[in-house]
Amino acid sequence: MASRRILLLNGPNLNLLGAREPAIYGSATLADHVANVEAACAGLGWAVQHLQSNSEAELVGAIHAARGSADGIIINPGAFTHYSWAIHDALAAFDGPVIEVH
Repeated sequence: MASRRILLLNGPNLNLLGAREPAIYGSATLADHVANVEAACAGLGWAVQHLQSNSEAELVGAIHAARGSADGIIINPGAFTHYSWAIHDALAAFDGPVIEVH
């Protein structure tokens, strides 16, 4: 049983991976990427909780809920990278490590 938990967050339009502009983003779907993360983490004894949302408010709520229940967050905020102070501030209030990927 996994003793540590990672919250994996994906922002707007990432649900379209594999279908949207595959010449740029590749043919792998979001489910493919999540499965790879889950497999890598399981091998290290980590559990993964995943959420993809096109809603800034839903992502902020998930970050707030992770306080005290997740050991770390991996986030690809998508377009929110450029202008979401709400996500920035929510991540700043999280007690554990945060990794932002693109």
